[in-house]
Amino acid sequence: MHYYQHHIGDFQRDTASLSDSDAMVYLRLIWMYYDTEQPIPNEPAKLAFRLGSETDRIQIILDTFFELSENRWIHKRCDAEIAKYHAKSDSARKANEKRWGSRKDLKSDTNQIATNNQEPITNVEAKPKQSRGTRLPADWVPTEDQKVFCKTERPDLNPKAVADRFRDHWIAQPGTKGVKLDWDATWRNWVRNEKAGGGTKAAAKPTAVPDWAPKRATSA
Repeated sequence: MHYYQHHIGDFQRDTASLSDSDAMVYLRLIWMYYDTEQPIPNEPAKLAFRLGSETDRIQIILDTFFELSENRWIHKRCDAEIAKYHAKSDSARKANEKRWGSRKDLKSDTNQIATNNQEPITNVEAKPKQSRGTRLPADWVPTEDQKVFCKTERPDLNPKAVADRFRDHWIAQPGTKGVKLDWDATWRNWVRNEKAGGGTKAAAKPTAVPDWAPKRATSA
């Protein structure tokens, strides 16, 4: 048992007549009692050596705060706290067995304490991880399915020429502009939007006539 409730008021009241060193010896005897969960052995000389005190001082503290029973010193307050600790541990174990199954299914934690927040969470859906985009490989060539789509969707286009423009365009894009989540979908959209003959140039603008050029005569 590595934890107990230390009642400061009770301890100060019981040790008011002790010196600081004797009060510390009494406290360390209590710690030994809780740590071993056993009564203190009736060996004042050995206890004095372990606790850095004197044999007669140890004997006086034992006579004052403990009771000798079967050659061991018992402490009623410590025994009550230890019994309470084990009762709480057994209650938690039984509650876990009832909830989770047999003892074989439980974890090997003998200090499990029942709480009110042990209900399993079953109604929270895990958020799907967002896929990361990729760049088009430098040696990309259309698959057979992509070629068939181009021929079916746009029979007016040359699949090889479209693929060359598609590859050159996306490889040349810097940074995230050249990253796509679905290159098949990007290919399909490219094919749908491709101009017939692969022409992408805008119509030529008429050349402006300078002011000094002679104007043509208009017919009446």
